[in-house]
Amino acid sequence: CGTRSGTRRARGRSRRTNSGAMPIPPVDTLVKYESPIMITTTKDARIPKNTKTKSSLAGTAASGATTSTKQTEDILNAILPPREFQDSQALWIQRVTSTPATRLDVITLQERLDKLLQERQARETGICPVREELYAQCFDELIRQVTVTCAERGLLLLRVRDELRMSIMAYQTLYESSVAFGMRKALSTEQGKDEMATTIETQHTLIGDLTRREQEWRAKCESIELRENERRAREDAKHAEETAFLNRANKQLKQQLDKFLQEPPSAAKK
Repeated sequence: CGTRSGTRRARGRSRRTNSGAMPIPPVDTLVKYESPIMITTTKDARIPKNTKTKSSLAGTAASGATTSTKQTEDILNAILPPREFQDSQALWIQRVTSTPATRLDVITLQERLDKLLQERQARETGICPVREELYAQCFDELIRQVTVTCAERGLLLLRVRDELRMSIMAYQTLYESSVAFGMRKALSTEQGKDEMATTIETQHTLIGDLTRREQEWRAKCESIELRENERRAREDAKHAEETAFLNRANKQLKQQLDKFLQEPPSAAKK
């Protein structure tokens, strides 16, 4: 009895020590993970990478191999890699659980999603990083649940998820490039406005100078025209006087000629 009680007390102390040493994961997520497992007490150690790629896993699933528990865990670790974190004493690893989901788990997932959306104040419309992150976690959890039941269906959902993420990244790149293009156009427009304002001011100054010069030349033209009119009037008057004088002289000479022609020859001889 003493040996059994001592063993029980030792086990109890071991449980309390292990439960007390287990840390809390740094980030809460909608994906269902197993309890953390201590890997090493040194901070330099790292988790060995899983050498299986998604393409090789897809080929394995497509070949019709048996979906054993080990294969399901490997597929889950490839789709949702284990997360590692460390505290002040040890390095821990936490893998996604391979336990099949029930209807209650799905309802709980929906309730947690709604609760986190409300707690983190995610926007219902428009671009919201918080809502995008939570829905991505929810989709990963759905992929995990489907993969546990059917690996092929889970891999197909993985392709759908990756395609959606690629499309979103493409749209984000397009949006960022359009914003940058809009900013450049706005800056160039502002610079163009300043240049256009300077050009308009220069043109107004030039128009004012040309208008002033036009008025000066108009005044000169009017003055020249007035002088020419006066000179032409004087010349016309002078020409009229000369014409009248010549007409009178011509008339007098004509009268004298007629008179001379009318005299008799005897009077002319005398």
